[in-house]
Amino acid sequence: MNMPMEPCNAGTTLLQIDNLSVAYGKVEALSNASLRVGEGQIVTVIGPNGAGKTTLLSAIMGVLGSRGQVNFDGTLQSVPEVEVMVGRGLGLVPEKRELFTSMSVADNLLLGAFQRHRRGERDHGQTLKQVYDLFPRLWERREQLAATLSGGERQMLAVGRALMAKPRLLMLDEPSLGLAPLVTREIFRIISSLREQGVSILLVEQNARAALRVADYAYVLETGQIAMHGPARQLADDPRVIEAYLGLSSKHQEMLAS
Repeated sequence: MNMPMEPCNAGTTLLQIDNLSVAYGKVEALSNASLRVGEGQIVTVIGPNGAGKTTLLSAIMGVLGSRGQVNFDGTLQSVPEVEVMVGRGLGLVPEKRELFTSMSVADNLLLGAFQRHRRGERDHGQTLKQVYDLFPRLWERREQLAATLSGGERQMLAVGRALMAKPRLLMLDEPSLGLAPLVTREIFRIISSLREQGVSILLVEQNARAALRVADYAYVLETGQIAMHGPARQLADDPRVIEAYLGLSSKHQEMLAS
């Protein structure tokens, strides 16, 4: 199936990646990957374990060295640097969440606003209220240590901390990993609500059914290469995607996605 390279319902391009490649020694983990995220879009990247999904996000963020081009918000970054990308409005919630477990929920959130505070922006109180409105459970547990939170609460805290930086584009790496079905559904509802609040999202997710249901546009990454792409609804009906990603454990994925 020949699919359009540009997401058909996207407006202004926020993130454009061209021919991005990452090698670990002589092994190429990501090979000439190109994708686009438009303003106000949820774009998902699905694929099997080891396909290079986390590598892709890490390269965009500047955590890993790469070849190729990353154009974010109109500025080309041949070699992305983490601090520069964060400062320009790119946020990443990594798969391992990387919370400060010996600190309170509130202090973890405030750390998310550190760079904005350093730039002289003093609106973190208002942003904190917005995060607590989005995640009432974090408000209830604001004085608890992050180490005492459940898996779902940790994921909410990781997303909330990233939102404290007021990102224009939020990259989520496997947000449903290890979470119970009810919590997974809640996380995906929150992802949808973030788009309504003007946050664009690049979502890496193994739960292909849930990801395709919430996304506007989708890419399939296999063995480090973009194998397919197109509108999410179109890919959800593609026989190859159904056989590879939606057929196995379909009842379980349907339950998580609904």
